[in-house]
Amino acid sequence: MESEPFFRKRTIRWGIIGCGNVTEIKSGPPYQRTKDFELAMVMRRDAEKAEDYANRHSVPNWTTNPLEVIDNPEIDAIYIATPPDTHKLYGLQVAEAGKPCCIEKPMAPCHADSLEIYNAFDQRKIPLFIAYYRRSLPRFNRVKQWLDEGRIGKVRHIHWVKTRTSSPLDKSGDYNWRTDANVALGGYFDDLASHGLNLFTYLLGDIVEASGIASNQQGLYSAYDTISGSWKHKNGITGSGAWNFGSYQPIDKVEILGARGEIHFSVLDESPLQLISDMGNQSEFIEHPEHLHQYHVENIRKHLFGKGEHPSQGGSGLHTSWVMDKILGVM
Repeated sequence: MESEPFFRKRTIRWGIIGCGNVTEIKSGPPYQRTKDFELAMVMRRDAEKAEDYANRHSVPNWTTNPLEVIDNPEIDAIYIATPPDTHKLYGLQVAEAGKPCCIEKPMAPCHADSLEIYNAFDQRKIPLFIAYYRRSLPRFNRVKQWLDEGRIGKVRHIHWVKTRTSSPLDKSGDYNWRTDANVALGGYFDDLASHGLNLFTYLLGDIVEASGIASNQQGLYSAYDTISGSWKHKNGITGSGAWNFGSYQPIDKVEILGARGEIHFSVLDESPLQLISDMGNQSEFIEHPEHLHQYHVENIRKHLFGKGEHPSQGGSGLHTSWVMDKILGVM
């Protein structure tokens, strides 16, 4: 399906708000490497780090003021890569400026904030993308292909276990926005589980019911460190998940159970895809690109030029925020 073109000019000049670690390799370079895209300006509150980033990545302009990016007539579109507690502030400013925007995941710390962002762009008919880039990766589109082809028959249930050990930073007591309940109530759940829950709705359809239990078992920080949840997709498929960030070993295992087989894979780790069915077993390893956002950004280009619908837009990001709030028990 093709989208209505938002741009007819051939070079789209991007600005990044928050050029931190995530933009070094994972997400920043695709805005330079994608055809018809140019990374023209970056912003970071620390002037020395902003200038250093611009110099190392050959970005012509840098600033410490986000409005100098958002309101700059020489910038056509914005990528917001700040912690989630500022996504609404900057997102609403970008919508007011009338520019397409990609916002890092999760869309915002809660569904209510995500809804404000969504409405601001939707009412103005401005493209909004959320950085759930797994929807664009070949590895997960192979899983979708197997499901669409009915390789495991009618899907019955999906289950995900994600655990990790406490990090030295967790134990140190030093500040980490990812475990600050004021920024991310669910802690690492917000940062990591959001990827999987968004991916599951891409593979299996929207979720209509969800609930969960959240707790802080370790007392190392203010956010939750263990969450369990269950949900039901619109088509009747059930789901369950367990996320614990103080376990003795890291685990990342998804099982999709069908009437005629199973599919196993990891959401965050790089492991082979496993297809087990009554027609035989199959294992396949599909390597990620060097820059994980590359296909995601290329799909943004297609969408903005009317060459296709992006798989991760504001509506799906908003839905993921709703599911997360339901599991955390805040809705």
